[in-house]
Amino acid sequence: MRSVPLVLACCLLAGPVLAEQPPLSDDVLFAEDVNGLRPEDPAWSPDGRSLAYLWGQDEEKALWRLDVSTGKSESLTDLDLEEFAWSPKGDALLLVSEGDLYLLPLGGKLRRLTETKEEEKQAGFSPDGSRLAFIRDFDLHVLDLATGRETALTRDGEENVFLNGTTDWVYWEEIWDREAAGFWWSPDSRSLAYYHFDEREVPTHALLDEIPRTPAVRWQKYPKSGEPNPKVRIGVIPAAGGKTVWMDTGSEDGYLARVAWTGGAVAIQRLNRDQTRLDLLRCNAADGACATLLTETRPTWINLGNDLRFLEDGRFVWGSEGDGWRRLYLHDRDGKLVRPITPEGWGIASLEEVVDGAAIVTAYRTEGMGPTDRQVYRAGLDRESWEPLAAEPGTHEAVVAANGSWVHTWHDADTPPHSEIRTASGTVALPYAAPSGYDPSALPKWEFLFISGPNGVRLPARMLKPAGFDPGRRYPAIMYHYGGPASQVVVNRWDARRRDLWQKKMAQRGFVILNLDNASSIFFGKTGEDRDHRGFGPANLEAQLAGVEYLKGLGWVDPGRIGLWGWSGGGYHTLYALLHAPGVWKAGMAGAPVTDWNLYDSIWTERYLDTPESNPDGYRDSSVTTDAEKLKDHLLIVHGFADDNVHPQNTVVFIDKLIQAGIPYEDAFYPGQNHGFRGAAQRHWYARMTEFFERTLASSRTASE
Repeated sequence: MRSVPLVLACCLLAGPVLAEQPPLSDDVLFAEDVNGLRPEDPAWSPDGRSLAYLWGQDEEKALWRLDVSTGKSESLTDLDLEEFAWSPKGDALLLVSEGDLYLLPLGGKLRRLTETKEEEKQAGFSPDGSRLAFIRDFDLHVLDLATGRETALTRDGEENVFLNGTTDWVYWEEIWDREAAGFWWSPDSRSLAYYHFDEREVPTHALLDEIPRTPAVRWQKYPKSGEPNPKVRIGVIPAAGGKTVWMDTGSEDGYLARVAWTGGAVAIQRLNRDQTRLDLLRCNAADGACATLLTETRPTWINLGNDLRFLEDGRFVWGSEGDGWRRLYLHDRDGKLVRPITPEGWGIASLEEVVDGAAIVTAYRTEGMGPTDRQVYRAGLDRESWEPLAAEPGTHEAVVAANGSWVHTWHDADTPPHSEIRTASGTVALPYAAPSGYDPSALPKWEFLFISGPNGVRLPARMLKPAGFDPGRRYPAIMYHYGGPASQVVVNRWDARRRDLWQKKMAQRGFVILNLDNASSIFFGKTGEDRDHRGFGPANLEAQLAGVEYLKGLGWVDPGRIGLWGWSGGGYHTLYALLHAPGVWKAGMAGAPVTDWNLYDSIWTERYLDTPESNPDGYRDSSVTTDAEKLKDHLLIVHGFADDNVHPQNTVVFIDKLIQAGIPYEDAFYPGQNHGFRGAAQRHWYARMTEFFERTLASSRTASE
């Protein structure tokens, strides 16, 4: 067994601070260790005495276990893992590698559980640890660990037809936020609740792979706004096999968004298709009868959370934005409100755990620059208390154990993440290796500020000044934005996706960088977010125009050399800005944009715009294909051919409008790339964008610049 060198997590800012360093090279920017190396996917053992995690480069990641009492780590296996999980007793780990299941007893021999041509996914222990449930070929199976016997609980699973114990694409993307979910063990380990999806009426979209000699077509079930969604039911089935009892949740034209057990009952959050009414149901697992515990309504839409927790006595913690900011509330077992748990003036980013009579939450202040940071707090359930566990500036993250110990990770916009374990008796360092090839502390630093927006609103912003800044010069500028409801780009955290490092690279190369959030962003709570109801574009355009005026007022930004870019929703808003304010920005890069909201998925689009039938004007005015002929500025539009989120159809439809209008543009399509680029394609795209902005924004530079 190998040991990992321990590095004191308290020394977060150690090392010399350099005045300047050479611009980041692509070799450094796209190195595997560009963010440094630290434990990934930390998972606590049930007793909180051990922490399992992945450590190493992408090609050489291994599973390790740290003994909290000694601070020592040991390597457990070099298997290439897709998933891993602790057994309920903490004496073994379940591993998923190359689609098969393995059991690794601590101190024992690795045991292979399955060896099939089909993949086993989403495996999970029963609470008593005697069995595993998993998905194979869209059916739910159970494996008895003592005998090795498998039982298929469902048998009608078929891709794009019936799905059991797992989700379809639109639920996975928009309801569960890409988290694996689909079945839930009962507390007594005797039965499972599970999803059943009927996708037969959902329209099918084709994604084409042109690389093979004979192009391949992937058929994706994808409901666009206004089209039929999958029909969804939740059933309860005995773990030994038998008949499913279907929960009587009412109309199928809505969403069964969250599921949890409470005693012998199944709690289900039911959201109507308009997403204006959310009911918490308690359903009898024996006969499927459901009763409503509480109901929330809102005239615009309701945002789903992951903050429902049932206590042993039947009471539950519930998250709500009823007062404009997400807060936690305690309800009795019959749904009656007992008291607020989190105080006014704080928004809850996430509920990490409920332990020792308190909720451990990641939160942010709702005033000033507070929403740029994330702190960790402990909030009492039965008495008013609000105790900071990590409240210094920056972003704090918590992975909490059942005994109250937690993995604390801290980073800010200029410092990569570092982690340590905090226990009642002190801290234990976790391994860390600094990035090679550059010193993060020597890069240009983010400055956080407010910019005056429409009607006097103060818009949050952050800026990078060029290396060697001289106020007597005139610099080009690049603005980055996203702009969708509840979005946030002005954050005090390290961006592991390389976007912020690329922005620092461009500052090193002589550009002013400005990021700006609009009045429907997280800074303005649910009331601000509601500004986007039934119409996208104007709120963000107002903010970005205010950003341009701010840059012009500085005196050292060339107003004729300002660029704008964004990805996904930011790609859409880039196109919207160029078309509705031609000549303001000299150039724009739009990555993976939605260009017509009739082409995007049902759940996300209808949440904000309602359906095309009920809001035709909103769809027309929000879609950039409507005004494509107004393009006057340099445009680079980028898309991946394999994008199953925002289909490349969006870009094809838009550039066809440009072609018909005789308007020049630049495009870059990437084979095999999904909504987020990876590998060589990511490096190629960033290089292409660098060249594009340097070419289009450099025409007014003097020889000295």
